Amino acid sequence: MMNLSASIKFHATRTPGATALIYEGAHISYAELWQRVQALAAWLAGRGIGEGDVVAVFMKNSPAFIETAIATSHIGGVFLPVNYRLARDEVAYILENSEAKLLLADDEFEPVVGGLPGLVLLDKAGQKDVRSFAGSPERAVPACYRRPDDLFRLMYTSGTTDRPKGVMHSYSNVYWKNIDHVIFLGLTASDRILVVGPLYHVGAFDLPGIALLWIGGTMCILREFDEEAAFTAIERERLTCAWFAPVMLGRLLAYPHRDRFDRSSLKWAIGGGEKTPEARIRAFTELFPNGRYIDGYGLTETCSGDTLMEAGKEIEKIGSTGRALAHCEVDIRDDAGNSLPPGEQGEICVRGPKVTAGYWKDPEKTRNSFFPDGWFRTGDIGFLDSEGFLTITDRKKDMILSGGENIASSEVERVIYTMPQVSEVAVIGLPDPQWGERPVAIVVPKPGQTLDYETLRAHCRKHLAGFKVPRELVLRDSLPRNPSGKILKRTLREELAKSGSA
Repeated sequence: MMNLSASIKFHATRTPGATALIYEGAHISYAELWQRVQALAAWLAGRGIGEGDVVAVFMKNSPAFIETAIATSHIGGVFLPVNYRLARDEVAYILENSEAKLLLADDEFEPVVGGLPGLVLLDKAGQKDVRSFAGSPERAVPACYRRPDDLFRLMYTSGTTDRPKGVMHSYSNVYWKNIDHVIFLGLTASDRILVVGPLYHVGAFDLPGIALLWIGGTMCILREFDEEAAFTAIERERLTCAWFAPVMLGRLLAYPHRDRFDRSSLKWAIGGGEKTPEARIRAFTELFPNGRYIDGYGLTETCSGDTLMEAGKEIEKIGSTGRALAHCEVDIRDDAGNSLPPGEQGEICVRGPKVTAGYWKDPEKTRNSFFPDGWFRTGDIGFLDSEGFLTITDRKKDMILSGGENIASSEVERVIYTMPQVSEVAVIGLPDPQWGERPVAIVVPKPGQTLDYETLRAHCRKHLAGFKVPRELVLRDSLPRNPSGKILKRTLREELAKSGSA
């Protein structure tokens, strides 16, 4: 039985009093979680939802989010988490493309989703406990038998480089992801994870996320990220692990009252999304004296966590995102699909049982995303060293082509980051009639600092070839990012093109 509810039933039978979920101070045992899943499964079946039907959620973090994922799996449906930051037209597109039969949404989002087909709104009581609207079933709904290749979930990409695509996740994908994370992280039923990222994203749901419920551990869920709430939960619940987007970790490190809290229980936190400088790693170990920072690399298409940094290698392999996990292979290839030797840059390719079979209703994009021998093409550029440690250097589609020369934006960004005035930077290519593209730096200055173009140019010219030096400087208060912390360069290109400011 590949069904997600099988492990919940297992733990509810053997350790019924163990805590599965923590939310707003309430401890939900495995026995109670199993009751909730059964109630919601019966309610879904009563609304005509069955095998293969898509159930979408438009929710912030709550027990209902997790319970819907498990109950949908229990009856053989397909779970579809939707980014609640999307606009109405974007949500409507995803619902139509996925052929969703039901949309469960927090009632605060009625202005966005009101009137969309299949909508059911959840009030705060429903978000905390689905039984408030699902009731108690007269009889339990039997679990729908699921096979490894059956579809568990659809996840639409964040659109960093293209219109959202529906990534298909089978049960095999999710279970092999769980296996790899349990092996690498040494997860046990005593682990208690802080969930502060949005659950519609693989970082919160999958890294390692529900792997904790798979083995009988605990998920402590915060509705939204908040520094004080995160520190309070770590202290009060003695949490052992977490996943943080880079922006979240930055806010924790900068929180002025952090020393008021006992942070000694945290053993590790997974980051990623952009290169982690040595100073950030050392700052993390000062903040969490018994913990370590684990840099990683992964994609929605792989259920996250393809490479993770091993303990004790963080400084030695600074800039790397670690080595491939047990059942995941990483290869570096040229455009023709030839494997490249260690140290040589090319497209990062991934193979293994947790890699998606492709994109929903899009055979062309699926075909173009794989080499003929089955390796998935990530669209990211990087290299492996002689020991197999991966270093990411750029997005393939973010490579700037200026005057026939390739410019890796991350290389320019690393140089600019060494300037004392700079808090954040993104380098993009904009159309240029003479050069094809020209590199442009978008900088967020540190508080109280200022920066002019000539200062930026002089600094870069010391460290970079002339053609790599940005031709323009744009100052901003912030940079747009997706939930995993990646800077949305496509958004920057569109904004600057519209404004004519660059």
